Amino acid sequence: MAKKIRWSKNAVADRIQILDYWNKRIGNKKYSTRLDKELRTIIKMLSKFPETGRKLDDREERFFVKNCYQIFYSISNSTIDILHIWDSRRNPDDLDSLKE
Repeated sequence: MAKKIRWSKNAVADRIQILDYWNKRIGNKKYSTRLDKELRTIIKMLSKFPETGRKLDDREERFFVKNCYQIFYSISNSTIDILHIWDSRRNPDDLDSLKE
């Protein structure tokens, strides 16, 4: 049975920031629309198969990698909480702030 998906405020902000970046960079929404669809498809798959992602060291949170994007999430009895969506081309030092 698929688990319910809950998006954190941080994950929503990450998604908007990533899609907005590509809208501005390319000048249209074609790529960002496709990227958004791919991310949502992956998250839907995670709701059905939550153990697919790798566990973070010494933590309960998990992450799943799709191309340059890492989706950080946690699993509870009935939900998948999407914590962050990280573009791995960004400065890795910024990732430390996500782990707090």
